Amino acid sequence: MYVAYGYAELHLPYSHSLKEKRAIVHGVSERIRKRFNISLAEVDHQDLWQRSRLGFSAVSQDMPTLELIINSIRDSLEGYSDELETLDFEYDIVTC
Repeated sequence: MYVAYGYAELHLPYSHSLKEKRAIVHGVSERIRKRFNISLAEVDHQDLWQRSRLGFSAVSQDMPTLELIINSIRDSLEGYSDELETLDFEYDIVTC
């Protein structure tokens, strides 16, 4: 069994309130969570209008599948370039 965990640091340049930010982050999070069946949550910067950190984790029985999921998460976040910018994307994979 392989477990991947990490975070994505996001900048939301067009957000002008916490309400706007939460709407964007919630929408993006829900779509990614449902699409890849992973755990995903905002873990930092909840009080800032234009910053967010999403933490995620995924489990798979083989490494290639897990790497595909991680790359797809990164690509999905970059697909929202009109709403947000990915500043940093870090992850680690452990074997259990």
